[in-house]
Formats: sequence, C-alpha cells, structure tokens
Amino acid sequence: MEYRQLGRSGLRVSTITLGTMGFGGTGWASPVGQIDVEGARKQIGLARDAGVNLFDTADVYSSGLSEEILGQALGSDRDEVLIATKVRMSMGDGPNDMGLSRHHVIRGAEHSLRRLGTDYIDLYQVHEWDGQTPLEETLQALDHLVQTGKVRYIGCSNYAAWQLMKSLWISDREGLSRFVSQQVYYSLQARDIENELVPLAVDQGIGILIWSPIAGGLLSGKYRRGVDAPPGSRHLSEWNEPPVYDEDKLYDTIEELVAIGADHGVSAAQVALAYTMGKPAVTSVIVGARTEDQLADNLAAADLTLSAEEMDRLDKVSAQPLPYPFWHHAKAANDRLGPADLTLLSRHLPD
Repeated sequence: MEYRQLGRSGLRVSTITLGTMGFGGTGWASPVGQIDVEGARKQIGLARDAGVNLFDTADVYSSGLSEEILGQALGSDRDEVLIATKVRMSMGDGPNDMGLSRHHVIRGAEHSLRRLGTDYIDLYQVHEWDGQTPLEETLQALDHLVQTGKVRYIGCSNYAAWQLMKSLWISDREGLSRFVSQQVYYSLQARDIENELVPLAVDQGIGILIWSPIAGGLLSGKYRRGVDAPPGSRHLSEWNEPPVYDEDKLYDTIEELVAIGADHGVSAAQVALAYTMGKPAVTSVIVGARTEDQLADNLAAADLTLSAEEMDRLDKVSAQPLPYPFWHHAKAANDRLGPADLTLLSRHLPD
C-alpha cells in the first residue's frame, strides 16, 4: 500500500480508504449494505491487513449508526488509524439540525465524537455546500474545533471550485485553519472534476479523496451491454447515484475496463480503481463493499499499476468534451499554460 501526503498537511494516508456507508445500512443507505459490528470488524481487519489507515464515515449515514459501529468495531485500536467523518446534513426535525452554522457544526462534532467513542476526529469534513450560512461562520467554527483539539484537520466535500476557492481565501485572510482536502465524485463514468476542481487542487495543494470511484458498482464489470445485471444490484433499485446520461459511452468504457482487466488477470473494478489512483492530485479512493470478497478484490487494486498506453485507452473511451473557457484556452492560450492548467489541457493540445 502506498501512502500519500494529504494536501499540504503533514498527514499521510493510504491510497485506499475504507468507506463505511454500509455499516448499519438503514433507511436510504440500505442498498449500500447492512453490515453489523461483527461484519465491520472483519472488513476493518481486511483493510488494515492490506495497509489501509483511513476510515471514512458521516453523521448522516444511517442516522449516526455508521459512526457507532465504526467506533465499536475499532475499539482499542482507534489510535492506530485515522477517522474521517462529516457534518452538514439533517440530523433531526429542528430548524437548526442541519447546515453549517456554528451551532450545528460544533454540536455535530460533539455528537460524532460520542458516537465514535473517541476524543478527536482526524479529518472533519463539511459534507455539502450551505449557501445560507456565511462561510466565515462555518470556518470559524471549524477552526475552534481544531484549536480545542477535537479535530485535527478539516476538509470539504461536494464543493464547486468557486466555493472551495472562496473558503481558502477567507481562511488565509482570517488566519483560520485551512481545508486540506476535498472529497468528490470521480470515476471513468464522469470526469467532471478535471475541469476545475483538479486544477484548483494542484494549484492550492488540496488533497483529493474520491467517493464512488467505481461509479456505485457500474464499473465493476457486472453491468454489460445487453446483459441483465445480477439480482440485487444497486442500480436496479431506486438508487440513482451517479446519474447516467450516456449509456452507450458507459458500456464502451466498461468493455475497455474488462479487456484491460483480462490482460492483467484482474477484475474491471480493480482497473477502474487503479486508473483513478493514477490521476493528478488524487490522494485516496474510498471503497465500500457489501461482502468481504468484494472488499478483498477492491483492496487488491493497490498493487495494480496501469501502463501509460492503458491509461490513454481509458482516457479516450471516457473522454468528455471541453467546456468553455477551456477549449479556448487549449486553442488560444496554449503557449502560457501552467502545471494546474495542464492537468486538463495537456491531452488536448496540438502535437
């Protein structure tokens, strides 16, 4: 297992993170898995044996049950690993039981600490944007948690580039703790973050944690053109994350994954994970599995390295058109591009 620096922080995290949305698995999270404490212990053991040192959860996963199960399953080993959790979503019926107000952020952290059975959170992440709370208020609350030792690092999730950049500017201006990471959706099924969030991460030194790098199982190889998916598959239910806008392109991508996997003697899922781990600014990919066999297969991706030719094949089959202004940059500004620009534009430049 490789360990990478999380942004500009001194923290080193494994290139694979264990996601725990399936711990508990009640309510809307039930399609992801219904893993109890004993099942969680087994998954954590497999992950730690493979070198995983980061475990990701959120207060909203099964209304706090995921955090409780993670804390119980780690037990006395808590200090040997890193825990990431999140705050922002609704945790009750009250008018202040959601959002990123000082009230909800600090209260949410205190509740997460209790559920996890720990006195500190390694990485505390705001789960979504809150356009109704001043960023200064949110960032001051997060800084307070860092200064009091309840939180060691902070990150954001699902932010647009302008939202993240404004957050960093306020933190720098006010001398507040800075986001060290962003947790975002990225896979061969949808590479939107390459347009702005990846260049921002390179320019500002922000680590990238990837949720759903196999696109909710779509890139696992079990979904094939003209073939019914196995019973119980998540995308035969009401689950619609991620949304699919171009099925033909998705199936073309899956066929390439299966072909490259066959060349290596590994699953399509491992190829999808290895591809994502090999992209600029990516620190770690978050994997979650309903079964131990699925998890073992995902963890094996840490040992798979794709060739430049294989990465290029996958880049081409999953390519998205350049939106404005980036196609114009590639055409008219290609003589003055910097490292952040080139993460997106290098393959679009004239030979």
